[in-house]
Amino acid sequence: MNCLKTKRLILRHFTEKDINALFAILSDKDVNTFLPMYPLRNIEETKRYFQYIKNYIQQKGLYYAICLKEDNIPIGCIHVSADDSHDLGYSIKKEFWHKGICTESCLAIIDMLKQTNIPYITATHDVNNPRSGKVMKAIGMTYQYSYEELWQPKNFLVTFRMYQLNFDGQKDRVYKKYWDKYPNHFIEEMPL
Repeated sequence: MNCLKTKRLILRHFTEKDINALFAILSDKDVNTFLPMYPLRNIEETKRYFQYIKNYIQQKGLYYAICLKEDNIPIGCIHVSADDSHDLGYSIKKEFWHKGICTESCLAIIDMLKQTNIPYITATHDVNNPRSGKVMKAIGMTYQYSYEELWQPKNFLVTFRMYQLNFDGQKDRVYKKYWDKYPNHFIEEMPL
C-alpha cells in the first residue's frame, strides 16, 4: 500500500525530498481556503507539517502525495483519517484544478480501501466549495446531511455538507457524529 498508480498518477508517501513540493502546495492561499489549517509560511513550518504527516500514518491514517507519472513530484495530497469518521480529504495545486485529478486520486484510494476492513468513508465540504462536492458525487459518495460548525483554527462559522460511501453493503448506515455534535444540522434539498 506504499504506492498506487492510475492512468496519469502515482499516489505515494511523502518523503523528506518532497518538502519544497509540499510547501508549494500548502502555502498557496487559494489552495488553503477550504483546508482546516492556515497556509504554511516557510520551510520550517513545512518540515513540522511533514512530521504531522508521519504521525498521521503512524496512527493508521492514510496520507499520500498525488504525483504525475511523468515526474513523480507531488502536486497535491489525499488522506483518510484513522478515526471512526474515516474522513477523506484532498487538495491540489491551483494549476491542476478542474482536470479530474482529485477524482482520479479518490477512486484509486477507494479501490484500495475496498480491500481493507474499513466499512465506509465520509467527506465534508464547505457549501462555498461546491466543486469539492462534485468530486464526492463523482466517486459515488451520497449526501447525508449538513451542519454548522465554528471552524477551527480559522474561527468562523461554516456550513458543511457531509457525504458518505459504504463499502460493506449497509446502504442505510449514516455516520451521525457531526449531526449529534452540532446542534444546527439539517438535510438540504440537493439538486441531482
